[in-house]
Amino acid sequence: MKTFEEEPSLRVRKAKPFHFQTAAWLWMWGDRRAITHCTCGQGRLGFLALLMMVMIPLGGADPPCSWCPFCAGMRSFEASDGEGGGDTAMMQQETAPVPALSKKTEQPKECFLIQPKETNEDATKTRKRKKKKITDVLAKSEPKPGTPEDLQKLMKDYYSSNRSVIELEELTLPDFCFLKANDLTHSLSSYLKEICPKWVKLRKNHSENKSVLMLIICGSAIRALELIRSMTAFKGDSKVMKLFAKHIKVQEQVKLLEKRVVHLGVGTPGRIKELIKQGGLNLNPLKFLVFDWNWRDQKLRRMMDIPEIRKEVFEILEMGVLSLCKSESLKLGLF
Repeated sequence: MKTFEEEPSLRVRKAKPFHFQTAAWLWMWGDRRAITHCTCGQGRLGFLALLMMVMIPLGGADPPCSWCPFCAGMRSFEASDGEGGGDTAMMQQETAPVPALSKKTEQPKECFLIQPKETNEDATKTRKRKKKKITDVLAKSEPKPGTPEDLQKLMKDYYSSNRSVIELEELTLPDFCFLKANDLTHSLSSYLKEICPKWVKLRKNHSENKSVLMLIICGSAIRALELIRSMTAFKGDSKVMKLFAKHIKVQEQVKLLEKRVVHLGVGTPGRIKELIKQGGLNLNPLKFLVFDWNWRDQKLRRMMDIPEIRKEVFEILEMGVLSLCKSESLKLGLF
């Protein structure tokens, strides 16, 4: 192997950085009397080169052996022999600056989350429960005829919030106050004939104005007209009056009640209550009070299922109906 002294071209072929070239120059032209050795024990350095070898690494340069021309020449010589290239190619490879790796700007990537498919069990759990409407409940339930106990229970529930226990007991009606309830097999005419077999006699004896013998309370004016048409077989020669607010003023109805004798009255609780308040309708001659209890409208609601109508019915009962029932002069029926 050729040494550094035998092959001067090594100094030129190895193009090291500036600090190495400076060290090699100082070795050639430095003070030969102040000779020392490299850490490898072979290359010679001048005194100034040795000083640079010691001082410069303190600033973060290469280790001391990289300053030795012999060691640097040997590394470059071995590299050139292994690659088989010329001197100029070696110099160009070592002197050429290493291009810095360009950092490509990372573009944000879209992230798609695949949601798991819901099974039938999960769908039934997350599905909101629909509130049951009264129409849905009544459509599935079998129709049951109304009973006097139903009326008594509604009265207790209505007055329980603002009445004492003693007052609630006074509102209860004995069994003799009620007529036989409709079992859903009767028409209105057949039911009225059953509860009032002596209707003809009562009708002939009635001669008082501002009063009726039988009062039928229903939920609407249309229903009142239907009831009037359906009682043709029962009423006979009896005089019937419409007692509802549709197209008829209260004062007109009061005048009609004053002028003539009326046997049957069919109407809504709101107008009947107003006639009683204004003195157009006297309840003392009343013998039968029938509620259109079992009939249902398009929403499958009974008359007493509507809060407004239920309130007006109970107000009518407190206007003297309850006292007449307890005195056995008035009977209540549920059609």
